[in-house]
Amino acid sequence: MLTKKQLQLLEFIHKRLQRDGVPPSFDEMKTELDLRSKSGIHRLITALEERGFIRRLPHRARAIEIIRLPESLGGTGEPQGFAPKVIEGGQARTTVPAPASADPLRQAAVELPVMGRIAAGVPIEAISQVSHQVAVPGGMIAPTGQHFALEVKGDSMIEAGINDGDIVVIRETSAADNGDIVVALVEGQEATLKRYYREGSMIALEAANPVYETRRYPEDMVEVQGRLVGLIRTY
Repeated sequence: MLTKKQLQLLEFIHKRLQRDGVPPSFDEMKTELDLRSKSGIHRLITALEERGFIRRLPHRARAIEIIRLPESLGGTGEPQGFAPKVIEGGQARTTVPAPASADPLRQAAVELPVMGRIAAGVPIEAISQVSHQVAVPGGMIAPTGQHFALEVKGDSMIEAGINDGDIVVIRETSAADNGDIVVALVEGQEATLKRYYREGSMIALEAANPVYETRRYPEDMVEVQGRLVGLIRTY
């Protein structure tokens, strides 16, 4: 049995993994559950891990796998195959094999253009040149819409599990919801990867690293070019 807070946190992590491909930050978890400190989040995560609902991956900042879901969240209560959207060394890390037809990362790979580098730090000059192609599992690609990939430069998104040198998979869109990780074009010249928030007539581009301050711009200075849907990491 899970407590109300444990169930609430598991549901929040599950939804964010489905939406972004990366788990929420501890600050986002703390805000979502209306807790006063991150220590409460640590206790809840430990409890979920001990009960076999999640697994924390070593050597990666706050990387979390969901092993199973309770029936109240649409699961069977039994361990299930899980294929995270983060790929390391070209292979998905999967705890329990799932049937090929149900495993999105076993779908045919798709070649996407890598459109150069995107800043995860201070915005850099916008990228529009294709540098090379990268093979992406078909499960990362939505059935509709255009997709492209970018190499991350910088460390401002490390608390979202996005490191310098990672390849991010982006679905082209001009719309974004608060909290989405997006490729934003600033003043038509500088591209950056940040969390998006609308604050009235202003747009806030928020880093996932306390070293970097949140940057705010008038809405007509920021153009959303795409939303993060996957991440590829090699060593």
